[in-house]
Amino acid sequence: MQREAMEFDVVIVGGGPAGLASAIRLKQLAAEKGVEIGVCLIEKGAEIGAHILSGAVMDPRALSELLPNWQADGAPLNAPVCEDRFFILSETGATKVPNRLLPQCFHNEGNYVISLGNVCRWLGEQAEALGIEIYPGFAGAEVLFDEHGAVMGVATGDMGRQCDGSAGANFQPGMELHAKYTFFAEGCRGHLGKQLQAHFKLNDGVDPQTYGIGLKELWEIPAEQHQLGLVVHSGGWPMDPATYGGGFLYHLENNQVAVGFVVGLGYQNPQLSPYEEFQRYKTHPEIRQFLAGGKRIAYGARALTAGGLQSLPKLTFPGGVLVGDDAGFLNAARIKGSHCAIKSGALAAEACFAALSGERQRDELTAYPAAFKQSWLYQELHQARNFKPWMSKGLKLGSLMFGIDQLVFRGKAPWTLHTRTPDHAKLQPAADCPKIDYPKPDGVLSFDRLSSVFLSSTNHEEDQPCHLQLKDAGVPININLATYDAPEQRYCPAGVYEIVRDESGAKPRLQINAQNCVHCKTCDIKDPTQNIIWVVPQGGEGPTYPNM
Repeated sequence: MQREAMEFDVVIVGGGPAGLASAIRLKQLAAEKGVEIGVCLIEKGAEIGAHILSGAVMDPRALSELLPNWQADGAPLNAPVCEDRFFILSETGATKVPNRLLPQCFHNEGNYVISLGNVCRWLGEQAEALGIEIYPGFAGAEVLFDEHGAVMGVATGDMGRQCDGSAGANFQPGMELHAKYTFFAEGCRGHLGKQLQAHFKLNDGVDPQTYGIGLKELWEIPAEQHQLGLVVHSGGWPMDPATYGGGFLYHLENNQVAVGFVVGLGYQNPQLSPYEEFQRYKTHPEIRQFLAGGKRIAYGARALTAGGLQSLPKLTFPGGVLVGDDAGFLNAARIKGSHCAIKSGALAAEACFAALSGERQRDELTAYPAAFKQSWLYQELHQARNFKPWMSKGLKLGSLMFGIDQLVFRGKAPWTLHTRTPDHAKLQPAADCPKIDYPKPDGVLSFDRLSSVFLSSTNHEEDQPCHLQLKDAGVPININLATYDAPEQRYCPAGVYEIVRDESGAKPRLQINAQNCVHCKTCDIKDPTQNIIWVVPQGGEGPTYPNM
């Protein structure tokens, strides 16, 4: 099949904060030097911001470096943090941790409660004003290599293929986008980033990445319950002490509240359902008081990287780089990644521009990781490096030891802890774990999956190849169901995976409702046999998140 090709100096895959920051910094440097460079950014969502979901409390440090006039230029950072509250929850009560006892990473003075999707939409406007070519609705489906084995760009996905893979009446082949350097900024567990890490062995010598799943709802609440800029975090209930997880509640402008829950994907009990844990969380007296009388208006879910510095892969390879959460730039201790993404994208852009100025192409941008190691971002991640390893030892011990790490050693303890086991390998057989009985949703504070997916505005054409692929069609029944009681039914936050049986009940099979997928990537991460492979569907499909 012959595909059309377009040539650019730089191609960027992904329109999140890392990809947009990369593009903006490249164009800024070109303008400073009075030269022209061609920068193309593709985004699989129907628009910039459509697939962006984050808590989010934003540290503006990296944004201020990238765009110093962001306030005057109307960046949507409109809710400065006014107060931090941190609670340890029991089933019926809450203990507030005094702020003076909280490590500095839990303090949010000078930060802003934001919609990261809206921030990305604004960044997209800044990028377009600089002359960057942005193509939403085009998914990066394939990495292209030149004759020397270097990355030479990407191909976008075909449009109009039918479910059997044949070309339909409206078939259009993907397009090849060739570049001197290609940036991969797909976010957590990027489809192409994952392939590149395997192809170039970028993970050799580092800890396996660890992940969480973040679930979030947006509520409109009565004005008397709203406090602009209030930030609430919690640990403890509904999670058991041995399982990593915690909740958040952030007050945005317009009487809106973002409420969410993060569950570490290293949990052991296959009966656990992150979605149901989130629904239980909202019923706690300390949390429900903010939501009473309110209306839920949006829902979404997204995996996040949490391994930190020890899990960062090699960032460069011939012809390209990993930036943002495609590499794992997130500070789990601070529950923040957008400033890390922006900084990593800017650092990579500076290394790339220097290479282009020297008339180089498709080599390794080694100045990028070197600059990272000299940056405040490295120092911040180094200070927080022991957070996730400590917290994997349980809430009480982990909190105590990380508190000592931060309050006594200021993040400079003479040890670095490591993670040796990937999340998917931590599930225990269902027969060895207690059953978890989750309450039925009440339709007021807690809701079922399908009504939640409806609020995500998720849409996929049904007559197309399934973007949730199985390496072996027998594994879901012969291993996952037999050993783990089909955990994909519970770890998926969108009801994609379902065990159905014939009338006798004797012949189970896995049904994949791919049209429900919110692109969270949890299945690709947590499947115990790594049998499920998430690939991009047709461009523009998936959720459409407003103000998330």
